[in-house]
Amino acid sequence: MIWRDVGVMGRRKILMADGIDLSGQGFHFIGVGGIGMSALAYVLASRGLPVSGSDLRAGRITDRLTRVGVKLLYDQSGVALESVLQQQPRPLQVVYSSAIQADNPEYRVALAAACPLFHRSQLLAALLKAHQGIAVAGTHGKTTTSSLIAQVLLEAGLDPTIVVGGEVDAWGGNARVGAWGGFLVAEADESDGTLVNLPAALGVITNIELDHPDHYRDLSQVVETFRSFAAACGLTVACLDCPTVRQHLNPQITYSLDPQMGADYTVDQIHYGPQGTRARVWERGRGLGEINLSLLGPHNLSNALAAVAVGRKLGLEFATLREGIGEFRGAHRRFELRGEYHGIRFIDDYAHHPREVQVTLRSARIQVQAGVYRRVIAIFQPHRYSRTRVFLEDFARSFEDADLVVISDIYSAGEVNHSSLQGHQVAAACSRYHSAVYYQPSLQSVVAFLQETLLPGDITLFLGAGNLNQVIPQVMAFYEQTEMGYTLGRDPSGG
Repeated sequence: MIWRDVGVMGRRKILMADGIDLSGQGFHFIGVGGIGMSALAYVLASRGLPVSGSDLRAGRITDRLTRVGVKLLYDQSGVALESVLQQQPRPLQVVYSSAIQADNPEYRVALAAACPLFHRSQLLAALLKAHQGIAVAGTHGKTTTSSLIAQVLLEAGLDPTIVVGGEVDAWGGNARVGAWGGFLVAEADESDGTLVNLPAALGVITNIELDHPDHYRDLSQVVETFRSFAAACGLTVACLDCPTVRQHLNPQITYSLDPQMGADYTVDQIHYGPQGTRARVWERGRGLGEINLSLLGPHNLSNALAAVAVGRKLGLEFATLREGIGEFRGAHRRFELRGEYHGIRFIDDYAHHPREVQVTLRSARIQVQAGVYRRVIAIFQPHRYSRTRVFLEDFARSFEDADLVVISDIYSAGEVNHSSLQGHQVAAACSRYHSAVYYQPSLQSVVAFLQETLLPGDITLFLGAGNLNQVIPQVMAFYEQTEMGYTLGRDPSGG
């Protein structure tokens, strides 16, 4: 077996790594409503550990945390945390993310109270070590790949614990609690460099690109982070379709969509259809059989092939892998169907990097080419000034598969706009390569434009990692009324 032995105390494995106590001492999460923080809080609380957390407002994620016993503090001034600390027999272990700065009031309170402070990556590392850890890293595809792996482990009856960066209906959110000490499938984030803190028994690397210029100077720094991650893992599975992986890593197990790459796992007889993807899978020159995936496009077939590679390493029968992959319906905000009204399909997708925009629009184009839909409408909200500035030319070339493009203003994600870059400049850059680009600076102007523009037969994609998807219900409601007898407006594209 490739798994590390973490020892046993009674019937429960106990770990104290880097000072983190998982045997009963309480935890407090600063900003518990974040997608990564909430998953960890959910796992700890579901295991019966005392957990509290702060956030600015209630929502679906915090409601789920409340149901498993997390004490929510809707105050981040530090006053509420001080009150909680006064009631504790010993200091809470306080968890923070890279979004929390040293001047955060709760961080200062925890520091003054001599609470042990841990970055979320340290806590995830402790959980990986306490389980048979499978960590999925990569610039793109982490959430879908980790979720597919988790799905096949569930299909095999292996009762995995799951910590991913998106919500999945199959397990009711972004986390699931399985057997203590059993398998843990986790999404491993490289955005802030803490990927190096996540040694797993099995590491998966989907691809390597520069995506976070706010943290990395250039691609070489990103590569070093992934190399450190791979070196710390007991075994590495990686995709040879990524030239950076081929050049800089030496994984023990490989996969590729191109049989000429000589990877351990590959495919042929591929069919990219409007409702899903079909392919025959090969394992080191031996045909395993066919998989059918409800997700669209080559990138998702690659993600599924990674799940096959991991599952086979764990000794799972191909029939089990085929069933698990076939049942998977995707994660929220990954080509997520939000609704269809007046013949218009509304898709929500987290794509915020040029490559992600390209592959997402290519998936939509498959449905148009099959005659299912008539036009691809891309609504894009650039995310972070630093990313938009570095990749401006790449973004400009990313909308080839869209018939009409709407660009909103840039979502700052808390960044200062040092370069004075604005959304209209992104739209202007896109206009050099696309004949139908419209700049709409505010979310409400996006709504108004779409209410005048969309037509039956449109597949409409809301792209970005910011808050653009908040307008989807409003646009859908308008076209739901239109479907019931209201009149459509004009189409500025002339279509």
